[in-house]
Amino acid sequence: MANQEAFAALILKRTGFFKNEFQLKQVLAADRSDGSSLVGTVVRLGVAREDEFLKKIAEILGFSYIEVNNAKPSNDILTKLPAKAVYQYNVLPVAFSGNILTVVTSDPFNMAMVDGLRLAAGCGIQLALCTREDIDKAIKKYYGVGADAIESLIDDGRYSVDDDLLSQISKIDVNEIGTEASIVKFVNQIIAEADRQGATDIHIEPMEDELRIRYRIDGMLHKVDVPPQLNKLKAAIISRVKVMANLDIAEKRLPMDGRIGIRIGGEDIDIRVSTMPGAWGESISLRLLAKSGNFVKMADLGFSKRDFSVVNKIIHRPNGIFLVTGPTGSGKSTSLYSFLHEVNTMDVRILTAEDPIEYQMDGIIQVQMNSDIGLNFARALRAFLRQDPDKIMVGEIRDRETAEIAINASLTGHMVFSTLHTNDAAGAFPRLTDMGVEPFLIASAVAGVMGQRLCRRLCPNCKHEVPLDRKYYDLPYPPARETVFEPHGCETCNQTGYKGRRALFEVLEVDDDIESAIVKRQNATQIRELSLAKGMKTLREDGWDKTFMGVTSISEVMRVTEENA
Repeated sequence: MANQEAFAALILKRTGFFKNEFQLKQVLAADRSDGSSLVGTVVRLGVAREDEFLKKIAEILGFSYIEVNNAKPSNDILTKLPAKAVYQYNVLPVAFSGNILTVVTSDPFNMAMVDGLRLAAGCGIQLALCTREDIDKAIKKYYGVGADAIESLIDDGRYSVDDDLLSQISKIDVNEIGTEASIVKFVNQIIAEADRQGATDIHIEPMEDELRIRYRIDGMLHKVDVPPQLNKLKAAIISRVKVMANLDIAEKRLPMDGRIGIRIGGEDIDIRVSTMPGAWGESISLRLLAKSGNFVKMADLGFSKRDFSVVNKIIHRPNGIFLVTGPTGSGKSTSLYSFLHEVNTMDVRILTAEDPIEYQMDGIIQVQMNSDIGLNFARALRAFLRQDPDKIMVGEIRDRETAEIAINASLTGHMVFSTLHTNDAAGAFPRLTDMGVEPFLIASAVAGVMGQRLCRRLCPNCKHEVPLDRKYYDLPYPPARETVFEPHGCETCNQTGYKGRRALFEVLEVDDDIESAIVKRQNATQIRELSLAKGMKTLREDGWDKTFMGVTSISEVMRVTEENA
C-alpha cells in the first residue's frame, strides 16, 4: 500500500499541475472514504480539469486516452466483462487482442480494480483513460440502464432468461416479485437516471417482444437503453412500481392511480403513477414533480414587454378572474406559481385548491383535492370564501359548478387564478359558455386570459447561425434580422440541439369592447381578431420574436403552434 502511494505521488508530481508540495500533500491526504478516486480528488480541489489531467497521466504511464463517445466496441468485446463489474468499477471494455482486454477507466491508480477486472474477464487487462462522465454515458449506452441489477437477478437462478417470468408467478410469492433486491435497485436506477436527465415523465410499456422504457425530456420522448433480458422480468418490474405506489399488485384488469414519494440527491420528488391494462401487460406512466420551491420568477418566464405589463396589471387587481389556457404539459402550473410568488406578501392571504400540489410555497395555504371524500374544486372553492382570502388559485375549472363559484368569488371582491383546457386565449369564452355560464357573468368577471405553449430552447453550446430562407417560411411581418439560429447537436444536449424549454404566450386583456363581444356571444375567431387589433400577439408571433432573439428555432415554433396561432 505504501509503495502504491509513493508511486501515485511520483506520477502526480510529474504531471506539472501542482504549484507546490503542500498542494500535492493536500490531495494525497484528502479523505476518500466515500469511494472517490485520486483523480476525482484532484478535480474536486480545483488542481486541474479531469480531461487534461488524465491525458497527462496517460502520456506519463504510456496509456492511450480514448474518446469513448467515438469507440464502437463489438458485442463480443462487451461480453468479456459482466455488467456487474462494468458498473462496479465504472469501466468500459473497448478492444481485445492477444488475450489482453483493453478497458477504459478514469481511475488509473486503482490496483484493486485491475485485479478484480482480471479475475472477472479471465485474461490480461490493459488500461486506457477517459473522463468518468463520458464512461458513465457509454456504459448506459452499450449495457443499458440498470444492467448490473438485471444481471444479478438472472444470475441468482430463480428467474430464467429462457422462461417467461409470467409463467413462474404461481411458484413465487407475489410480494417477493416486487421487492426482490435487484428489481428494487433497477427501478431506483431508472427513476434516478430520469431525474438526472431532467425527464418529466417515465413510460414503462410492455410490448410483445420487449419492455420499452421511455423518458419525456423537454417535451419529447426518448427511448432508454435497457438490457435485452428486461422483457423476461417485466412482471417483476411492474409489480415493484405498484408496490412503491401502494397499489394492488394482484389487480391487472383496471386502470389505477397512485403516488410515490422519493428522495434523490437531497431533493424530495413526488411521483404520480398511472397504470393502464394493455394487450401485453400493464403500461405504467410516472410523472416526476420536484417538491422544492425553485420557482421561475415572473420576470424570467420570457414575456414580451407588452405582455409583461398586461399580466402584471391583471394579477395585482383586487378582483377578477385570470385564466391560463393550453394543453396538458404546456407549463400552465409553472406560470400560475410564478404569479402567486409575485403577489405573495405579508398583507395578502392566498388559498389554493390543487390536484395534486405540485410545488410547496411558503406563506400560502395549499389544499390537496381528494375525490374519495368528496373534496373537489367546487367544494374547496365554496369553503375558501369563508376563509377571508385575497387571492385564490383553483387548479382547473372543469365544470359549471366550479366556474360559477369562481365567478361569484371574483364578483365579491376576490382575485381568482385558474386554468382551462382550450387551444388559445380567445377560446376560453365559448368554453365557459358551453359549460352553461351566462355570457354577461363571464364578461363581468374575467379580467384576462393567457394562452401558452412550451417550445424547446436551442442549446447555447452548439446552436449555429444561418441565413433566413424566406421562401419556406411565411412570416406575418418583416423579420427582425436576416439570420436565425438552428440546432446542431453536442454532448451537452445529447445530440438533440436543444436544452431546456421556454414558453410562448398570447395575452388577451378584457376591455369594454371584448366584454361587449362576449355578451353578444361572438365566437372565438371574432374575439381573437378584436384582440389582435388591440395589440395582442399570437403564440406563433411570439415564437417568431423568440426565434430572432436566438432562443428557439423556426421549425420548433412551427411544431408547437398552429398556423393561425
